[in-house]
Amino acid sequence: MSDGTLRPYRSYVYAYPHKTAYRPLPEPAPSLAALWADEPKDALSLYAHIPFCEVRCGFCNLFTRIGAPDELTTRYLDALDRQAAAVREALGDRDPVRFATAAFGGGTPTFLTAAELERLCDIAEQRTGVDLRAVPLSVETSPSTATADRLGVLAERGATRLSIGVQSFVEAEARAAVRPQHRADVEAALGRIRDTGVPVLNIDLIYGIDGQTERTWRSSLDAALSWRPEELYLYPLYVRPLTGLGRLSAAERRAADLEWDAHRLRLYRYGRDHLLARGYEQVSMRMFRRADAPPLGPDDHACQTDGMIGLGCGARSYTSELHYSFDYAVEMREIRSIIDAYTETADFSRAVVGRWVDAGEARRRHLLQSLLQAAGMPVAEYEERFGSSPFTDFAGELARFEALGWLDAQAPEGLLRLSPEGLAHSDGLGPELFSPAVRAAMAAYEPK
Repeated sequence: MSDGTLRPYRSYVYAYPHKTAYRPLPEPAPSLAALWADEPKDALSLYAHIPFCEVRCGFCNLFTRIGAPDELTTRYLDALDRQAAAVREALGDRDPVRFATAAFGGGTPTFLTAAELERLCDIAEQRTGVDLRAVPLSVETSPSTATADRLGVLAERGATRLSIGVQSFVEAEARAAVRPQHRADVEAALGRIRDTGVPVLNIDLIYGIDGQTERTWRSSLDAALSWRPEELYLYPLYVRPLTGLGRLSAAERRAADLEWDAHRLRLYRYGRDHLLARGYEQVSMRMFRRADAPPLGPDDHACQTDGMIGLGCGARSYTSELHYSFDYAVEMREIRSIIDAYTETADFSRAVVGRWVDAGEARRRHLLQSLLQAAGMPVAEYEERFGSSPFTDFAGELARFEALGWLDAQAPEGLLRLSPEGLAHSDGLGPELFSPAVRAAMAAYEPK
């Protein structure tokens, strides 16, 4: 357990184990062919990471760099091509390989030119074998790079979801988040996205920005709602080490934390209730979907059990026993060095950085990735997979959540589900389920 306090904004848990628990794998590094030999390959996810942006927002700790001089994007795509070919060879021909979903993220994938986006799609299809027009394909974009030619390529190649990071429609708030943009440019980009006919538009918004009030937060929410997006993500602002906003001293941050936590919670509840009253359904703490939006994806894909193929720096791959990637950094000089090393890599046949996942960690991952969804976790699925009960495996944690009112006492029998307040505290609840070993590795990680 933690130090006894359960603050609501400790860490955004979107994957487990956390990337800061990864370490260089000892030699001889495991071959991808051996790792994937006995893995199910009938419902894989494909993710390609494009680590380039025109600017870096003040809150961003994603693996991305500003700009791409000296034909760096060409060299990066060359390396992505080599990696994709190595991965496909490692998957082998013994079992049928099928992809259920695909996504391009970053960074900003639409930093690439239209021609480079064509090449990215070609790499995905011709090297890995995914049919982008036959699976859900999600692509991230930004107001400044959502140009008609780029969006046209993505629509033609099968994109079913375009996600744009707006963060705030209030220009003063955008500047406070070190995100220079003009509302007119944002609105124009949204118009171009709608013109593509891509069925799902997602808009990202952030709450907790310096100077933001309930009035200005509602202004951004209503501006987004005017486009009737199929999805909206509401993100709490975090100030992380080595980011543009991370320059306050530790003492200053501690003094402000409790007040800021309360402010963010107020804004979260306001935004949640505002969207629920306007025909949106809550999928997770962050995600809201319009009730009449198209389906999320295939019914046979489950993030708790299915494998992930990650291509590029910043992308992670998941087998049942090993989660692996490349090195991770936040500081710009380190990121540049890692990208340069990636573009010079000839042999992508082995996993070099990662973390092994034993049976105990697999249980934690299943519970985390199920419980943090508004739909909750069918207990029978957990019991069938692991041969044990979550109420036994995680008795202490679940008892604590119940005492705090974070478990839904009205959930149907056989369903473990968070209450509305439990969902509100997802970023405090999630880290409570991390294993002692993962916590120790994260604590020992030195940001760079």
